[in-house]
Amino acid sequence: MLNSMITASNTMNQVQKQLDIIGHNIANVDTQGFKRTNTTFGELVRQQYDNQSDLNKEVGRSTDFGIRQGVGAQLMQNVVFSQGTIKKTERNLDFAFTKPGQFLKVEADGQTRYTRSGALYLSAEANGKLGLVNASGQRILDENNQPILLNENASSITISANGTLTALDGNGQPAGTVNLGIVQSNKSQSLVQTNGNLYTLLNPNDQTAVTDLTGAARGQISVEQGALEMSNVDVSKEMTDMLVSQRAYQFNAKSITIGDQMLGLINSVR
Repeated sequence: MLNSMITASNTMNQVQKQLDIIGHNIANVDTQGFKRTNTTFGELVRQQYDNQSDLNKEVGRSTDFGIRQGVGAQLMQNVVFSQGTIKKTERNLDFAFTKPGQFLKVEADGQTRYTRSGALYLSAEANGKLGLVNASGQRILDENNQPILLNENASSITISANGTLTALDGNGQPAGTVNLGIVQSNKSQSLVQTNGNLYTLLNPNDQTAVTDLTGAARGQISVEQGALEMSNVDVSKEMTDMLVSQRAYQFNAKSITIGDQMLGLINSVR
């Protein structure tokens, strides 16, 4: 009974983590560029209980004597980077990635982070320039990992399909041209989610995880101005997974209750 209760307890802990992830997915159903996390379960290493000696092994038996008992389930998770739906906004500072695996570079806490959210804004800088930032006020980086600055009179902004931003002033004169810092992910699971709908490298020293799309490689970039990529969360699937997880949690909780009742019966025997 103790082993079955431990197994159920281990599994309940993992199912609770799955419910937390599902709730996180649902909460971000309207977050631009958000990517859902998929969950699966794997079996933990089994324990072997020998209940007979090998000397008494039956002739013709194809398996060893003993009981192989599991000790619970292990939750495995991975971010799904499939393309989200495109929502038209007709706002010049909005753009959407139309190819999966491409990310915009953002400076957060002095480190380079990555995002799929293309909602950009202009922020006044102390030097009289206009800085390009995201909704959280974090600086957008160019292809050389430098913060993007535009002339203070920049008004009309165009973002081309290859991620080149061009600004004009009120008289139609150039007010700044810059290439947005965009990378291509080569190993999707080497990116991990952080706060603010940003991603960071699982191993910062892995130089092959992402490729900077610069020079001729900028032809691989595909963005659409005046639109935003929405999350790839399927609410109906998340709700179905939540119901299944709740039933699994209830089943394992019931196993612990039954095991406790049986131990109580054993202890009451005189």
